[in-house]
Amino acid sequence: MGKDAKILIVEDEQHINRLIELVLQSGGYYKIRKAFDGKEALELIKQDKPDLILMDVMLPEIDGLSLCRMVKSDPVLNSVRIIMLTAKKLEEDILSGFASGAVDYITKPFSNKILLARINAQLGNLNNNVKTYQNLTLDNENFTVKLGAEEINLTHFEFKLVELFLSNVDKVFSRSQLLQYLRGDGGYEVSERAMDVQILNLRRKLGDFGKNIKTVRGFGYKLTGAIHE
Repeated sequence: MGKDAKILIVEDEQHINRLIELVLQSGGYYKIRKAFDGKEALELIKQDKPDLILMDVMLPEIDGLSLCRMVKSDPVLNSVRIIMLTAKKLEEDILSGFASGAVDYITKPFSNKILLARINAQLGNLNNNVKTYQNLTLDNENFTVKLGAEEINLTHFEFKLVELFLSNVDKVFSRSQLLQYLRGDGGYEVSERAMDVQILNLRRKLGDFGKNIKTVRGFGYKLTGAIHE
């Protein structure tokens, strides 16, 4: 991923927003979008899921902590990394940022070099194209899933389910969350009963590995972090 990462700057003060953009460009990042309030940011996040968000805490419309919680509660968006930017330096404010789902917290005024170093640290090992778990590998660029060396033929929905589970090992998803993820903005007709069929077919295609997709009774499904738990 690295320098090809998509980065969203969310900062209502225009001169700081521009300064962050210049810092990013000096570091070789050019896939940059900017928002000046929380509502505008949320629309951009949904339109074009970024890899990293640099977000001020004090924002008009929707504040940064609330927006962070909204992103992290959405199964489609919760893999997005968020660095909070704020003038607040109190410990409880910093802890609130982490509790909301932020991966880092930088206080203003910040050093340009430190800001870039923190960004590089978050994006350096980020690769959204290939995800591996045990002997299963998903390649988002080539739209393939392999068990060892064997390629598995999956439908579009099944591929998306595997991608979601691999990105969130041990996280339980309700049927309604999975439906929301599969439907996206495409308006596909998928029912909760059909979701159970999707999972059943996916397990069958994945063979022995499919046993790791567990049913959480009365709620939904998860990919367990233990082999055949």
